[in-house]
Amino acid sequence: MSAPTALITGTSTGIGLETAVGAARAGWRAVATMRDVSRADALRRAADAAGVADLVEVRRLDVTDPASVTGCVADVIAEHGRLDAVVNNAGAGHVGTLEQETVDDVRAVMEVNFFGVLHVSRAALPHLRASGGRLVTVTSVGGVVGQPFNEAYCAAKFAVEGFMESLAPVAATVGVTVTVVEPGAVASEFVANAGVDRDAALAQAGVYAPALRAYLERSAGAFAAAQSPAHAAVVVVATLTDPEPAPRVQTSTTARQFVGAKLADLDGRAVTTITAGWLA
Repeated sequence: MSAPTALITGTSTGIGLETAVGAARAGWRAVATMRDVSRADALRRAADAAGVADLVEVRRLDVTDPASVTGCVADVIAEHGRLDAVVNNAGAGHVGTLEQETVDDVRAVMEVNFFGVLHVSRAALPHLRASGGRLVTVTSVGGVVGQPFNEAYCAAKFAVEGFMESLAPVAATVGVTVTVVEPGAVASEFVANAGVDRDAALAQAGVYAPALRAYLERSAGAFAAAQSPAHAAVVVVATLTDPEPAPRVQTSTTARQFVGAKLADLDGRAVTTITAGWLA
């Protein structure tokens, strides 16, 4: 039989790159997608080094462009005849607070991190139904715990978590397994892609400058000691091979503890006490 096919978004760096290579190692044909295929060199080198270059196939896909999404999915089906899994990994960080950004800024974050997931999932679902496949979405502990200066980002990730948690039992009735994977801090280019110029942000922060400075200093330490993308990707790949993956999976002990604190916090005081401490 031919290798099962997984379409993975956001594979130029970080968790997405490592997931594509890890899936290929596990015997999947990894259709590794990214908005800008000129950035595929790192992925190709990693696939070569792992001896799986023949199972990693780079394609262009912009999750914010419905035509790009449907075109890519159609091409995969035309070439391979089936789609067995999707890993929604593409996303972008964002740091800001409501009084100092526009609603359009927030919409842009939602377009990538929420609506992008919906575009890909909707296009893929008929084919996942046909294969009895899996829909895996990389969210974040920020999809469970609201975090200071991450209002728009966390809103998008909360939305994804709520959407997928609601979809999971419905999709199960037609043979599709839905899982969200929640990393904590991961040492990857995702942080750089948040587009934060520290000095400029502090200069423009006004009354929020002391809190923002404390947050940025705390975040720098957290990401310096963060989980590696390769380690997080092991958990993502496991959701493709586990006979019965859980609907919600964390990628590290730290992530499990953080999410657990929120899920046990009925009145919200425990979590807001933790996150308020990041601004002290």
